[in-house]
Amino acid sequence: MTTLSPARVRLALLALAIGGFGIGTTEFVALGLLPNIAHDLLPALYAQSSAAANAQAGWLVSAYALGVVVGAPTIAAFSARFPRKNLLVVLAAVFTLSTIASAALPSFGLVLAARFVAGLPHGAYFGIASLVAANLMGPGRRGAGVAYVLSGLTIANVIGVPAITALGQAAGWRIAYLAVATIFAITFVALVALLPRQAGNPEATMKRELAAFGRSQVWLTLLTGAVGFGGFFAVYTYIAPIATDVTRLAPSLVPFVLVAIGLGMTLGNIVGGRLADRSVVLTIFGSFALFAVSLTGLALTAQSSIGLFVFVFLIGVAASAISPAIQTRLMDVAGDSQTLAAAANHSALNIGNSLGAYLGGLTIAAGLGYVSPVWVGLILCAPAIGIAVSSVWLQRSRGGSRDSGRRPVPTVPLGVE
Repeated sequence: MTTLSPARVRLALLALAIGGFGIGTTEFVALGLLPNIAHDLLPALYAQSSAAANAQAGWLVSAYALGVVVGAPTIAAFSARFPRKNLLVVLAAVFTLSTIASAALPSFGLVLAARFVAGLPHGAYFGIASLVAANLMGPGRRGAGVAYVLSGLTIANVIGVPAITALGQAAGWRIAYLAVATIFAITFVALVALLPRQAGNPEATMKRELAAFGRSQVWLTLLTGAVGFGGFFAVYTYIAPIATDVTRLAPSLVPFVLVAIGLGMTLGNIVGGRLADRSVVLTIFGSFALFAVSLTGLALTAQSSIGLFVFVFLIGVAASAISPAIQTRLMDVAGDSQTLAAAANHSALNIGNSLGAYLGGLTIAAGLGYVSPVWVGLILCAPAIGIAVSSVWLQRSRGGSRDSGRRPVPTVPLGVE
């Protein structure tokens, strides 16, 4: 095995994180540009009802999420035997071309199809990149490696999404998507130049990768992440009306609320990755405890601007700290199906995103107010914690490790180019 210098490892992790930054930006930037997209692509409907046009434009977000759910396990299972660097480069190319198509295609239906295609590589990229990062960092630092990859996603919520949204509002939503495509093009070049060769598993087959779904621990871990993140997105989806209608902030201050969440997510990702290297199980339970406390605090103090900013920051910390711990645990319980399990996590999280947004919307539609999604998030904490407890109990009752956080993932040879 070739030993890489610390500088080379950092550059490789940077290349992986740039891709995460692009993914985080492309996933959420449409939320701030829906009226612009609806006005341009659905002019007749927009003239009749802007609300109906905005709602239909929201299908673009759903199409991307559906692409993630479909693409993550499919691509991961099919491609596990191929060299990981080559896979990541191809996925970056797909991101670039599909995002250019999203900006250039003339009709709503075609843009919808382009957003679906753009979502296909999402989970596979994060899954494979997490395995590469864990291998680069070595045993005992896998959680930190996963956190490096996810740092691009969290930083995107602080910098990328607000900046690209502002660009789209000033210059048009198509220019915004071209800017995102540029980020993916930079990712492509960075991966080619900076990422060392890392072999796939020549013995991997689709059947062996799909065997992950026969493991109860994989399902329990995926469910823990999906339900937990459902609680986060029940709040995140409706944070703008909470800020304007409950806290009574001016609309111009909403981006600052989003930045507070993004800063919390960035800190939580770093801390969660480091803590996961000490104890995956304790990190999961500790993060959920902080999550529950923060949601309760927000529900009780949402009328106060101080309460809003403090608790949305803490919600971001808690929710983001869960992610690298869940990803690391999947590496532990997946056996030989590492690639599929790591990628399937992002399918599960996107299902959770949709679940949380849907349930939060139901309570608002029922007339329970904009604080009600916060209580939905808190309610979802209970089954998430219950599933996590069941997972640990089953593992220990069957003679498994008391804490899976210290078992190394099998390494693969690195090559320096």
